[in-house]
Amino acid sequence: MSQNGTPLVEARGLGRNFPARQGLLGQRRDVWAVRDVSLSLSKGETVGVVGESGCGKSTLGRMMLGLDQPTTGNVIFDGRDLNSLAGRERRRLARRMQMVFQDPFGSLDPRRSVGAQIADGLRTHGIVPAGQVKPEIARLLDQVGLPATVANRRPHEFSGGQRQRIAVARALSTRPDFIVADEPVSALDVSIQAQVVNLMIDLRNELDLAMLFISHDLHVVRHLCTRIAVMYLGRIVEEGPATQVFGSPAHPYTRALLSATPSLHPRRSATGEGVLPGELPSPANPPSGCPFRTRCPIAENACAVAVPDYHQMGTDWRAACIKAGTRKTERREKV
Repeated sequence: MSQNGTPLVEARGLGRNFPARQGLLGQRRDVWAVRDVSLSLSKGETVGVVGESGCGKSTLGRMMLGLDQPTTGNVIFDGRDLNSLAGRERRRLARRMQMVFQDPFGSLDPRRSVGAQIADGLRTHGIVPAGQVKPEIARLLDQVGLPATVANRRPHEFSGGQRQRIAVARALSTRPDFIVADEPVSALDVSIQAQVVNLMIDLRNELDLAMLFISHDLHVVRHLCTRIAVMYLGRIVEEGPATQVFGSPAHPYTRALLSATPSLHPRRSATGEGVLPGELPSPANPPSGCPFRTRCPIAENACAVAVPDYHQMGTDWRAACIKAGTRKTERREKV
């Protein structure tokens, strides 16, 4: 769901599977990384996707950019179905969608200057005339808080935070409307993370960007995102406005994630409620019914029968749990 009118980008029933074999001579079976995910974003909106490693967050982000082909479902961008586009039409639309990766050093070519790498998008898509490429590089570097004089330097000459700023400048070079940021600050020192997050907030507000922000750090997500989508074993189990999801989580998995997050408030007592037992089940052999039931503290026999439908908790707020709305919870402090 989207709070800001007509969505810019919309995932409809997205699924992605990968072939796998069990054992050396085992039978081939499909492993679903993402199952039946629907999600939308409007301009100026940042949706945070959270969950444990292996829950399908990055695969979802790549499908919403058209980098991975969905096995089921489709992605609608500005009214166009990405699956139906090819050639020049696809490239024209691809210019408006960009990605910022987790590792800023790995995503930049160490052999080329950062200015040359920013120029790639400008020249490939004809963003500015040839004579305006250098001034545009300088403008983009300034936009992310770096001087134009760094354009001739190579990536190894920068700190991690500076490299991520350069990666953001490169993403902005095509003047996108939609950005997927996949764990963009997890490789940075904590002291630098806030600077990059604040930069992304400023850019979202200044450029009216739609942003899908993938992270496992709930403190960062709480600070940056307007809506939250919580994923577990390839499915969205809760989605809603950040204030409501963080304030009164409706799904037991969301409550567990929040309870396991160190609090920024030293007076807050640790109750231990919601601490997750065990490990994430294998996507190759998921539990029947609710995917979270094998680790859920309130699971019952009915949870093994079928994947639960979404329960509407409020406007643009839903949770996939048969007990959603029946458990009265105290409002949590902000993480």
